[in-house]
Amino acid sequence: MKKIILLLAIAFLSGSNSAFAHYLWVETSAKGNLNEPQEVRVYYGEYAYGVVEEVAGDAFKGVSDFKLWLVDPAGKKYALETKAGADHYSAEFTPTQDGVYLVYLENQNIEVLDYTEYDFGIFRPVYKTFKQVNVNAEQTADSSKFTEGLVINQIENTADSVKLQVLYNGAPLEKAEATISMLDLWTKKVTTDENGMISYTKPFETKYIVEVTHNENTPGSYNDVDYQFIWHCATYTSLP
Repeated sequence: MKKIILLLAIAFLSGSNSAFAHYLWVETSAKGNLNEPQEVRVYYGEYAYGVVEEVAGDAFKGVSDFKLWLVDPAGKKYALETKAGADHYSAEFTPTQDGVYLVYLENQNIEVLDYTEYDFGIFRPVYKTFKQVNVNAEQTADSSKFTEGLVINQIENTADSVKLQVLYNGAPLEKAEATISMLDLWTKKVTTDENGMISYTKPFETKYIVEVTHNENTPGSYNDVDYQFIWHCATYTSLP
């Protein structure tokens, strides 16, 4: 109920804060080719509702201080330089060895929000998004080796189904609610099992976005503003 109240409240707020019903997500091909450049795009909006924010708009500006990372098959981590487009940021990398590449984004530079009026409290938002790229390989990458907090690992991604594991600080996150979205207002909610696992089928050849949220009930201060808890939001994208 609190989540419903929060989303309804945000929808009516003006300015950049109205964007926090949205989420960041990354799009890039799940299959890469050796020595061929591969584009990565970062979007912000609400996919199921067909909302993609403009980079120059206040909503995207409020979450634009993100870092985009690439981890190669040897475990070496690189910062990807992004450039602004009309409705997305883009970056590029070139696979130079076979194996699994991990592309992930993190943004911990978002101002504290006060939604006590809507019975949600004062919180600090933290966004992450994950995408795995396989180059002549079928292994999986463990994102928790490279970033703390809320993590989504791809376990399996076939033409028909996807299996993911949700971790928090390196441990499986049980009973976490995940929302699977595609266009035309289609959403489905699933809950992680005791091993943090979720799975879903792909009945249509389209894009699917998985969003997982988790409250870290640790108070603190960010930019001299006190908060009651950290609101983690992580996404994973499956492209057709």
